[in-house]
Amino acid sequence: MLKVNQLIEKFDLYSINDVQQFDRPIENSDLSRPGLEIAGFFSYYSSDRIQVLGTTEISFINQKLTSAMKKERIKQLCQPETPCIIVTRGLEIPDEIIEATDEMDIPLLQTDESTTSFMARLTQYLTRELALETNVHGGLIDVYGVGVLIVGSSGVGKSEAALELIKRGHRLVADDNVIIKRVADNILMGSSPPLIDNMLEIRGIGVIDVLQLFGAGAVLPEKRISLIINLEQWQQGKMYDRIGLDIEYDNILGIEVPKKTIPIRPGRNLAVIIEVAAMNFRMNALGINAADEINRRMNSLRSD
Repeated sequence: MLKVNQLIEKFDLYSINDVQQFDRPIENSDLSRPGLEIAGFFSYYSSDRIQVLGTTEISFINQKLTSAMKKERIKQLCQPETPCIIVTRGLEIPDEIIEATDEMDIPLLQTDESTTSFMARLTQYLTRELALETNVHGGLIDVYGVGVLIVGSSGVGKSEAALELIKRGHRLVADDNVIIKRVADNILMGSSPPLIDNMLEIRGIGVIDVLQLFGAGAVLPEKRISLIINLEQWQQGKMYDRIGLDIEYDNILGIEVPKKTIPIRPGRNLAVIIEVAAMNFRMNALGINAADEINRRMNSLRSD
């Protein structure tokens, strides 16, 4: 869980008041600039958000409110669930705000950064830190710009395929364990746990450091997941897709991700197959689909 003291360290904020609860939790990634609330309209006040006060809000408080109104409005801003109040641009803070935050034990923080710039950076940070998250057993490789999540049962050859892809110039994001975050309605970002960052496990050899062996160009800290490759041992009698008309998906954190199942048999070059799958995915995104074209040709022959 994200807490206010982590925010202070990340954004180099400084505290204005003397409070004890710097470990207050932050559970909402949205921010609030409570202009209407300061003007007296609290019907839709989002009190569980971080409250950001800029030039407009501080000027209104100083110029338009009496001392009694200041105390009343600021006290209403300071709810038990409010994580903190942040004043931007290094503005001089009215005494009423300091007194109210002291009374409610809510951290009052300040930054010299402009309001727009600070809110943009803070929103991006909160969106990632508070995103829905899961872990998947597999590997994540950037193949021709496509984030390919390689999954399959233990020992099927995921890491070996990843190693061959790295040797062919592609980039490792994570091996064995992929942390996946839903950072937007249709975007999944994958990364590696810090403990095994840049590491790849090859049975018979052990753990290798990809960054040290292949250089900085062979690794990537995170990547958007666009395609899932499921590796499985060839099953006699099972019908595998030969044309590509059937589209299969896996649901991860509520987002449907296209999936291709690749059967493994001796002699099949998995790295090349995964490369082609990634290139074909990119072509499909451009509206070029070989499966649709072969289907059109077959239908044309039937009609003739």
